[in-house]
Amino acid sequence: MLRPKHKGNCGAKHAFYSGLISLKLTVSQRKSKLIMGTPHNARNILVIGGGPAAHRFTEALASRAPQDLSITVLTEETHLPYDRVALSQALTNPGVDLTLGDPKLWEAEHVALETNAKAIAIDSTKRTVTTEDGRIFSYDELVLATGSNAATLPIAGNEHTFVYRTLEDVWSIAQKVKELSASLGRTPVVATIGGGLLGLEAAAGAQALGAEAVVIDGGKWLMGTQLDEGAGQAMGRLIEQTGFTVHNGVFPQEILTSQESGSTAVTGVLMADERTIDADIVVVSIGVRPRDELIRNYNAALDEAGSPAPRFGMGPRGGVVIDAHCATDIEHIWAIGEVANYEGFCIGLVAPANAMAEIVAEQLAGGEAEFAGFDTATKLKLSGVDVASFGDGFARAEGALEVVYADAPRGLYQKLVVSSDAKTLLGGIFVGDATPYQSLRPLLGRELPGEPGAYLSALGGEAPEGELPDDAVLCSCNSVTAGTIRDAVSGCGCFEGEAPVTTVSGLKGCTRAGTQCGSCVPMLKKLMEAQMLKDGAEVSTALCEHISFSRPELYEAIRVAGLQAFGEVMERFGTGQGCDICKPVIANILSSQTSAHPMDAGLAGAQDTNDRVLANMQKDGTYSVVPRIPGGEITPEKLGVIAAVAQKYGLYTKLTGGLRIDMFGARLEQLPEIWRELVDAGFESGQAYGKSLRNVKTCVGSSWCRYGMLDSTALGIEMELRYRGLRAPHKLKMGVSGCARECAEARAKDIGVIATTDGWNLYVGGNGGANPAHAQLLAGGLDEQTLFKYIDRYLMYYIRTADKLQRTAHWVQDLDGGLERAKQVVIEDSLGLADELEAAMETHVANYEDEWAATLADPVKLKRFRSFVNTAAPDTELEYVSERGQQRPAEPVALGASIPVGAPQG
Repeated sequence: MLRPKHKGNCGAKHAFYSGLISLKLTVSQRKSKLIMGTPHNARNILVIGGGPAAHRFTEALASRAPQDLSITVLTEETHLPYDRVALSQALTNPGVDLTLGDPKLWEAEHVALETNAKAIAIDSTKRTVTTEDGRIFSYDELVLATGSNAATLPIAGNEHTFVYRTLEDVWSIAQKVKELSASLGRTPVVATIGGGLLGLEAAAGAQALGAEAVVIDGGKWLMGTQLDEGAGQAMGRLIEQTGFTVHNGVFPQEILTSQESGSTAVTGVLMADERTIDADIVVVSIGVRPRDELIRNYNAALDEAGSPAPRFGMGPRGGVVIDAHCATDIEHIWAIGEVANYEGFCIGLVAPANAMAEIVAEQLAGGEAEFAGFDTATKLKLSGVDVASFGDGFARAEGALEVVYADAPRGLYQKLVVSSDAKTLLGGIFVGDATPYQSLRPLLGRELPGEPGAYLSALGGEAPEGELPDDAVLCSCNSVTAGTIRDAVSGCGCFEGEAPVTTVSGLKGCTRAGTQCGSCVPMLKKLMEAQMLKDGAEVSTALCEHISFSRPELYEAIRVAGLQAFGEVMERFGTGQGCDICKPVIANILSSQTSAHPMDAGLAGAQDTNDRVLANMQKDGTYSVVPRIPGGEITPEKLGVIAAVAQKYGLYTKLTGGLRIDMFGARLEQLPEIWRELVDAGFESGQAYGKSLRNVKTCVGSSWCRYGMLDSTALGIEMELRYRGLRAPHKLKMGVSGCARECAEARAKDIGVIATTDGWNLYVGGNGGANPAHAQLLAGGLDEQTLFKYIDRYLMYYIRTADKLQRTAHWVQDLDGGLERAKQVVIEDSLGLADELEAAMETHVANYEDEWAATLADPVKLKRFRSFVNTAAPDTELEYVSERGQQRPAEPVALGASIPVGAPQG
C-alpha cells in the first residue's frame, strides 16, 4: 500500500490511489535527480511492458502532469493492456473484452502505445532502448513493467503442455478442448499441474468448457501460499465436491504422449510414485517467474565488456531490486509490478503492482510517496467456493495467537490471528464462508472492538460494530481508504466536480475502489449508505451494481414485462453477468411468478447451492431429506416408508420442531434414489432447502383435545397444501393452534392462526431464530373463507414488496405505518390490489408441481446428482461415529486453536 506524505484538502485520508486527484505540489518537492520539464521541453517517459502495472502507471501519470511529459509504452503483445486477473472469462468466452480502463487513454496527444515492440537492449548511458525490430527509443525516465512469465516444468514432454498467462494461452486451451470434444467422442480430461490460484482458475475454466477437471499439486494441500493446513484441507474437500479430482502430495515426472496419425497426443501424466493420471490436455500453472531477462542481459553485457557502468541489483530468485521509491540501482530507471524485487520478494498480485505504479507516477510528477510493503490479501470465489486470506494468516509474528474454527468435513475453516493480548488483529484465513473478511480486512493492525471469536460467522458471530477509521484501507487493490470514500460521498471537493457521489458505480469511477477483484464492493456500499444517511441524503435501494432496481421494483418490472428466464431479466433490466446478490433474487422472483422449477435451464445457474440440488447441504458435505408431512399428520404406513428408507440408506433420523422427520447423511448421488422411493409412497418435497413455505405446525385441536375449540389439524393441512412451494423473499413458517393454550406456538410464526369461540384469529409477522418476534393480530373472529382470503393477500403483498432475504417480521416493521399499513392493504384494500393479489395466489395454487417428482421425470436434471463427474463411485471418505444408536459425523478438531472458541455447532 502507499504511505502518503502530502497534506491535501483532506489530509492523510487520501492515499495516492488514483490520478483523478488534482495534486498541488511545489517545485521544491521534486526529487533532485528528476529533469524538470516544460510544455516546450517535455520529458520522455518510456515504459517497457504492456500489462496492468504499465497501464496503471500510464493512466496515473498522464492525469497528474499531462502538460509536462510524453509517455511511450512498449508492449510485445498485439492487444491494448488487459485485465489478467479476469483471464478465466476469456477461456469460457473468447469474445469478452478485458481491456483495462478507457481506450481513449492511448489516443491522448502525449501518450503512445507501441504494440509488437519487444525491447531487447537498454543503454543507460545514452538513455535508449532498442526493440527487436531495430527501433531505438530514447528516454529521460525509464519504467520497467515487464511482468512475469508462467513457470514451466523441467520434465520430459513439457513441450506438449499449455500455460495460463496470456489471452493467446487461454484461447489455445479453449480451442484444444473444443477440438478434442469433437474428435474423441467423449469428455476430454484436462489435468492442471499446480494447485494455486491460477491453477484452480484454469481447472474451473476447463470444467466450464465441459471438460473433466483434474488438479495435480505437489503440496500437501491446495493454495499452500495463502492457506494453512486446516484451510487447505477444507478447500480440497470443497473443490472435490464441485467435481474436480485432486491429487496432492506427489510431483509429476513426465508428460506421457502417443503418436496418432503423425501427430503427438497427450495421454497422461506419470507421477513420481509411478502412478499414471490419464489426461488429454495438460496445463502447467505452478507459479510465475519475473521477466528479468532484459535486465540480466544488460548486466551480462557490461560484465563481458568490462565496463565500469553501474549494474542492476538482482534478487537471488530473480527480479530487479528496488528501494522504497521503486527506484532501481541505476539512475532514472524504475521498476514496478511482478518484475520488481522489494526486500527479497517479487509478488504477483494486483494491489502491490498498483501501489508501485502510483508511487512512480507520484515521483515523476514531483511528489513523494513510499512503498510500505506487500499487501498479500486475497479474496476470491473458485467454482463457488469462498476463499480469503489477509495479513499474517500463518501466525508468524512473535506471540501471535490463533482463533480457529475448523470443520473439514463441511469444508468450513475460519481463523483469526491476533496479538498476544488477543486484542490486535494481525491476519485471517477463511474457506467455505468468507463473510467476515469484508469487515475485518480494513481493521488489520488495529484493536478489535470485542473478543476475536465473536467475529467468526461459523460460530454465529457478526461483523464488528462501529465505524471504520478514516485511514483504514477499504480497497486493498487500489489502496482506497474509508476516509476517501466518505469524502467522495459527502462531496468534499477533493474530487473532480463538487457533487457528492451516491452510487457504487460512481464511487468506482471516482476512487477506483472495487474495480479489480471486487471483494470490497459490499463494504463499499455499506459505507456509502452510512455516510449518506449521516449527511441526510436519500439512500439508493438498488439491488446491486448490476440491477438498479430494489427487489420490489424488480419484482414488478419482471411481472409487467412477463419475463421467464434469468438471461431475459439481465438483458432487459441489468448489466453484466450478475452476482451472488442479484442472481438468487432473480431466480426466486421468477419461481414465485411462474412456478418454474429451480433446476430449469436459465434458472439453475443463478440458484443458491441448496436450491440447485433440492436439498440442504450438511456439515460433512452430505444432504438432508425432508419429506412434507402436512400439519404433522402421517399414517403408520407412511411412517414405515420413512423408517425403511432411513434403514436402507443408513440415514440419521430426527423429529424437527415443525412436526416433520428429517433424514441426514444422504450423498448427492443417493438423493434421486431416496426420493424415488418416497415419491412412489406418496410423499413430496418439504422444501426445507428453499425460500418458501417450510411447514404448518399444528396441535391436535378439536379432533382429540378436550380444550380444542376448532379443528386446527384440518386447517393446518389445508393451509400447507395451499401454500406449499410458494417462493418468497425468505422462508415462511406457519402454525395453527386449536385454542389459546397455543400448543402449536402459532404466534412465533410468520403466519399464526389461533381458534377462538368467535372463529379464527389471524396473527402475522412473528418468527423465532436469533432475533425472535411475536406475531401481532391482523384480524379476529374469521371464518375459513375470509381467513384464506386475508392470508392470500398478505403473503402476495409481502412477496411483491419485501427486500431480499427479509423475514415477514422485519418487513412489517419496515412498512410505512407498520401493522396498520398491512391492515389497510389486506383488509380494507386501500391500494385496490385485493383481486390482483388473490388471483396471483390462485395462479400459484393451480400451477404447483412437486419439485422432486418433476426432477425424477427429467433425465437432464438427474445428471446433476453425482458426487464426482468422472465416476459413479460414492464418496468413501466420510467419517461417522455412533451415538445413541445412530450415525453422526465425526467431530472435527480445531487445528492450533490457542484461544478456545467452542465446539462446532451441529
